[in-house]
Amino acid sequence: MSDQVPGAGVAVSGPGPTSRIVAVVVTHKRRELLAESLQVLTAQTRPIDHLIVVDNANEPEVGELVREQPVESTYLGSEHNLGGAGGFALGMLHALTLGADWVWLADDDGRPEGPEVLSILAECANSHGLAEVSPVVCDIDDPDQLAFPLRRGVVWRRRRSELYTSTDGDEDLLPGIASLFNGALISARAVDVIGVPDLRLFVRGDEVEVHRRLVRSGLPFGTCLRTAYLHPNGSAEFKPILGGRMHTQYPDDPVKRYFTYRNRGYLMAQPGMRKLLPQEWARFSWFFLVQQKDPAGLREWLRLRRLGRREQFHKPG
Repeated sequence: MSDQVPGAGVAVSGPGPTSRIVAVVVTHKRRELLAESLQVLTAQTRPIDHLIVVDNANEPEVGELVREQPVESTYLGSEHNLGGAGGFALGMLHALTLGADWVWLADDDGRPEGPEVLSILAECANSHGLAEVSPVVCDIDDPDQLAFPLRRGVVWRRRRSELYTSTDGDEDLLPGIASLFNGALISARAVDVIGVPDLRLFVRGDEVEVHRRLVRSGLPFGTCLRTAYLHPNGSAEFKPILGGRMHTQYPDDPVKRYFTYRNRGYLMAQPGMRKLLPQEWARFSWFFLVQQKDPAGLREWLRLRRLGRREQFHKPG
């Protein structure tokens, strides 16, 4: 893998000592988990300058929790469930109206691994000239295990220690790789260029879509290997095929499956993603027909991805 950071020819200034960093957290009926997340977010050695919590359930107890935080904060309760996509879009835009130079994105069921995370991310963005930098997303119950499997080349990595390619351990960046809603630090300049998440996607695939735009923007970005964001393990959805050489995503929950496959149908039709279509067809055909022997599952996948390709973003039911 080249050491060249994607977009490295674009001049970027990282967060300085006077940069205004606004944290944006999206929540929905998870007050207790949110409280654990905010406890770490608001105790960073490089303090956040403002906290925004977008509450898709508009619960009074969540509003009270936000107002109790030891930092300047804004509670945005929504009577309409905007989903993760709309929640982050609203929070990011509000952060810009508050004069944010950088926006730190987090969800309600994860948290930074410790009080130094924001400081390390800022340092990494500065040293590599990044417009966006993400921490490694690790299993909250086993921090050396990745919360989601990550592919480097043709090999899937499942542990944090497997992300390094050199033996001397001096690597600190995975260029061109980012988890955008799990502890990502992104500059206001980058938001101006790539925009905010698409409300229509609601949940599932919204992060992939923003990542697609980030790649095409030419802005430099990556994942900092020196710090982590802890998140519940989500690897159970990624089913190994062909002896583990490839994976296919299959959520057991039918609602999650609906949004995952519908939104992926839209994503695969977008510039920068179409080259993955042959692999997409091969993987899902093998999974449903050969491995699962489930023709009905393949028909459901085809129907849902067709909805997305046609931009039929209706809710299920």
